[in-house]
Amino acid sequence: MNWYRIFLWSLAAVAFWPIDEVSAQTSPMAAYAPMPLTSPVGPLVGSEFNTFRAAQTPWLWHVRPQGVLYHTYWSSAQEPRLGTQIVRTDMGTFQDSSIGGRVGLIKYGPLNDDEGFQLDILGGAKLRQDWDHGLDVLATDFRYDILGTYAEGPHRFKFGFYHISAHTGDEFLARNPGYVRLNFFRDALVLGYSYYPVPELRLYSEVGWGTQTEYSEPWEIQFGFDYGPADPTGNFGAPFMSMNVHLREELNFGGNIAAQAGWAWRGDALGDGVLRTGVYFYDGGTPHQSFYYEHETQWGWGLWYDF
Repeated sequence: MNWYRIFLWSLAAVAFWPIDEVSAQTSPMAAYAPMPLTSPVGPLVGSEFNTFRAAQTPWLWHVRPQGVLYHTYWSSAQEPRLGTQIVRTDMGTFQDSSIGGRVGLIKYGPLNDDEGFQLDILGGAKLRQDWDHGLDVLATDFRYDILGTYAEGPHRFKFGFYHISAHTGDEFLARNPGYVRLNFFRDALVLGYSYYPVPELRLYSEVGWGTQTEYSEPWEIQFGFDYGPADPTGNFGAPFMSMNVHLREELNFGGNIAAQAGWAWRGDALGDGVLRTGVYFYDGGTPHQSFYYEHETQWGWGLWYDF
């Protein structure tokens, strides 16, 4: 038998020889194999896979991380977001809009998972326009937050500082020359906790204490729930509903209740927010602090993008 035939037969024997399972797992290339998509109890999909992946990922420092560990409350009338809503009240029809953003500054934890410690900054402006008077601006509230957040499993925590200052609109002051403008502002520390019994449902509560205030009083409490899609929805979206109760000391802890229900879309990319549209209800002290002592009952429709 010629040497090249011996060589070919040797290659065939190597190619078709059964590989022992243990030796394959302990080979040098095993360390570079893709992470399996199954756990000891079966295949993982959606948010379950994120939790499993976090357990396999080392905790490191990351500058400008993508995503948010502690999300804004959907029905809150105070937190910065992008959105607008048309509401009907006893005083007329208004358009309440928010222009805001949120940025993660630094994170210690898995790079692409919702666990770890993170420092965020967010801010925005909330304005009211009068539909019955050519969309005159009646009031604008400015707010910014600096938040430290922590997430592990179904638990989320936040602690930080926020500032609110209220400004009465020029058009409103021109129509009401005798009105005495209120210099409402609030600097406060907040502590919040959220719990997810299932990925689609969040229960939360928060307490705030004003370090410096004018017209506002120190203590506030809020609590509520958000129910909606936890995984990417595609083009069809999914239903959502939410409720928020906000109790404020300057209103003798009467505060307000707000609720929303409708349809939501969550994107595929890490860090994508939630786009929502639906009906809106609000009852209590007006959410615009220039007129905080006024009571409003609102019904309307809104479009929101939350971080």
